[in-house]
Amino acid sequence: MSGPEQVASQLDALVSPIGRELLDRLARLEVTPETELRVGALLRRDYPTELVTAALGQHELRRRAYLKFTRSQQMYFTRPGLEQATAEVIARHRAARFAAASRVADLCCGIGGDLIALAAGREVVAVDRDALHLRMAALNADAYGVGDGVTVVHADVRDVDLTSVDAVFVDPARRAHGHRMRTGDSEPPLSWSTSLAERVEAVGIKAAPGIARDAVPSGWEAEFIADRRDLKEAALWSPALATGTSRATILPEGHMLLPLHGDEVEHRDPGEFLLDPNPAVTRAGLVEDLARSLGAWKIDSQIAFLSSDQPLRTPFARTLRVLDSGPWEQKALKPRLRALDIGSVDIRRRGLAGDVDDLHRQLKLRGTRRATLVMTRVDDRPWALICTDPNSADHDFG
Repeated sequence: MSGPEQVASQLDALVSPIGRELLDRLARLEVTPETELRVGALLRRDYPTELVTAALGQHELRRRAYLKFTRSQQMYFTRPGLEQATAEVIARHRAARFAAASRVADLCCGIGGDLIALAAGREVVAVDRDALHLRMAALNADAYGVGDGVTVVHADVRDVDLTSVDAVFVDPARRAHGHRMRTGDSEPPLSWSTSLAERVEAVGIKAAPGIARDAVPSGWEAEFIADRRDLKEAALWSPALATGTSRATILPEGHMLLPLHGDEVEHRDPGEFLLDPNPAVTRAGLVEDLARSLGAWKIDSQIAFLSSDQPLRTPFARTLRVLDSGPWEQKALKPRLRALDIGSVDIRRRGLAGDVDDLHRQLKLRGTRRATLVMTRVDDRPWALICTDPNSADHDFG
């Protein structure tokens, strides 16, 4: 039996009454790398060996999937399917863009991460050429109680008739033969995905967060999505769904930053506070727009740091209190840190070359305080800032 056939056979066994019983039993046990052999031996007294092996593998995938899906214990996964699946919080945010659609095509649906959110309150045609993932997508939609509105189609997405839908979401594959494709490459290619707007006006495309903004067609919106400070992915929206040219979204709260045109942002030396924009803001090209919204300034024309003399609070940036600021001189750095009683530092480098690990070794700090050491440039000059979290007890250096 070949690999795909074996996995399909394992899924048959796992969705059978005895397979579901075994998975439910596993969910009540504490299975760790240390206990897995013992648990497996125990279960093989009551279940076939092949079923126990398949169930242990599925249980481990469900455990990992908990970070993405609240109902992971009722879902089915393959390792590649889980890795490529959209997390629930992102899928729900993105599905809101299709509020006006009553029937959506989910192309390259995989194991159904986006499908689950899209199928809440509307009909969805789920299409994938991977029969195993397509079956898992249907099962996973059932786990969330939205399976009745889902129609699955086993086909190449390029061959599907879209005349019956009023919106399309497509998640092109960005992996081939187990490896990531180059940033910007996908299957189907981006050009095919954007051309869908010629057939259906409302189109959304999942894209890699590293996609170049100049690859986005005119009239389309590029949305960069972060879960807190972790940049996850991008979404491209056709003109019928776009609200502008770019957007930064911070989940789980759903904070959104859009272009804010106005006067040119001032460039000058750092003030009392340093703002480190969220990666979604940086990728969306909205650093200056954030500065305008906050009344902050840039410390360098090419570096994505902002500054202020006020302790600004924003979901779009991390604010640090500047304890010491001056030109980068590595020999003088240790005395500067010692004078502030710094015993450990989180080194952040942006726009300035240097070996962070080697610098950690050279500093040999012995103080009692923690700080963030920022290696960067100010007006194109190498610069060092010693900072702390203004909300931390360590920020009061008297």
